[in-house]
Amino acid sequence: MNKIISPIRWTIHDLDALPENEGIRREIIDGELFVTRAPHWKHQDIIANIITELKIWSKNHSGKAFSSPGIIRSEEDNVIPDLVWVSNERLTGIADEAGHFTGFPELVVEVLSAGERNIYRDKQAKLKLYSQGEAQEYWIVDRFSKQLEVYRQQKGKLVLVEILTEADSLTSPLFANFSLTISQIFA
Repeated sequence: MNKIISPIRWTIHDLDALPENEGIRREIIDGELFVTRAPHWKHQDIIANIITELKIWSKNHSGKAFSSPGIIRSEEDNVIPDLVWVSNERLTGIADEAGHFTGFPELVVEVLSAGERNIYRDKQAKLKLYSQGEAQEYWIVDRFSKQLEVYRQQKGKLVLVEILTEADSLTSPLFANFSLTISQIFA
C-alpha cells in the first residue's frame, strides 16, 4: 500500500516558533515557506529609486508608497513585497492595528533576486497570489536584464501587458501624469 505524504503547510503561527533573525525574510505563499537573506545593495537601490518617484508623485495625489510592508492575507499567505503603492481610501480598509496589511494595495513591486527559487517565488507564486487579491498592477523588476515587466488586472487575473527596457518609459493608468524612465530605476 502506497502512503501519500502531504507536504507541510506553513501558517503565520508557525513563524512565531522560529528564532528571530534580522537578516532573514520569511514569507508564506499558499502554505509554502520561502526563506531569503537580505538582498543585494543593488536590489535595495532599485527599490529606493522607484519609491522616491512614487513618493514625489503621491505628494499631489491621494496615496502612499511603502517599502517592505507585511501583508497577512490569510494564515497561509504572509508576504513582504519589496514595494507597494496604496490609495488613502484603500489603506484605511486594509491596514490592521499592528500596521500590517490584510489585503493588497493597488500596486505591488518585486525586484528579482538571483536564484531559481527566488525567481519562482516572484514570477509564479506571488503572481498567482497577487492575481487572487485586489492588486491592480504588479511590476517585476529584473536587475540582471534591466527590464521591467508590467502586469495589469484583466478579468480577475494579473496579465503581462508589457516588458520595458532601459530605453522605455513607464506609465500607468493608476498614476495620472506619472512617467518614469526605466534607465532611472537602474541608475
